[in-house]
Amino acid sequence: MKLTYYGHSCFVLEADGTSILIDPFNAEVGYPLPTVSPAAVVVSHEHQDHNNVQAAAGTPKVIRGLREGGKEWAEVRERVGPVALTTVHVYHDDARGAKRGKNAMFIFDVEGLRIVHAGDLAHALSPEHIAAVDHVDVLMIPIGGHFTIGSQEAEAVIGQVKPRITIPMHYKTSVNADWPIGTVEDFIRGKPRVKRLSKNATITKAALPAEAEIWVLQV
Repeated sequence: MKLTYYGHSCFVLEADGTSILIDPFNAEVGYPLPTVSPAAVVVSHEHQDHNNVQAAAGTPKVIRGLREGGKEWAEVRERVGPVALTTVHVYHDDARGAKRGKNAMFIFDVEGLRIVHAGDLAHALSPEHIAAVDHVDVLMIPIGGHFTIGSQEAEAVIGQVKPRITIPMHYKTSVNADWPIGTVEDFIRGKPRVKRLSKNATITKAALPAEAEIWVLQV
C-alpha cells in the first residue's frame, strides 16, 4: 500500500492498481492540485479545502462522509477494488458541530492494514469512537489547531488510538503562512522516532515499526 501526500489534508492511497484520492483541496489553498485519475474520491466534510472532487480526472466514484450538503453524516460502507471503506461520525469543532459542523473520519482496510484519515477532527475521541476505529496501523491526523485539533490535542488522540504510524497533516507551511495554525515543527518538537520522508510512503503489514513512529511526508 502506498500513500502520496499533496499538502493540507490531501492524499492518494494506492493498492493493487486501485487509487483513491482523499480530501482534495481547491486552488485557493495554494498547493499544486494533484494530477490523478483515481477510482474514487472521498470527502470527509463539505468545506472547499477538502471537497474539490473536480480535481480528479476521469469519472471516479465520489464517496462523501456527509450528506445533505454537509448537514448530516452518511452511512458509508463501500468497497473500491481491494479497499473497504467505512466512516466514524465526529465533529469539526469541540461543540458537537455548533461552530463548524460535522466531520467524518474515514477508515480504509486494505492489505491487512487499517488506515485512518481523521479529516478535520477537532475534539478528543469518545469510547465509542475509539472502539469504532480499533487497531489503527496508520493515522493521518490534523495537528495545526484553530480549525482542528492542535498539537496537544493530537497527542491525546494518538494516545487514545495508538497507531503504529502517525502522519501529521493540516499544518502551516510557506504556502499558507498567513493561516492561524501551527507548523509540523511545533508538533514533532522533542518527540522520539520521527522520520522525514519524501511525499511518498510505502507501507506493508510485515514492515510496520515495532515502536510507534511519526512520519512527516514532504509537502
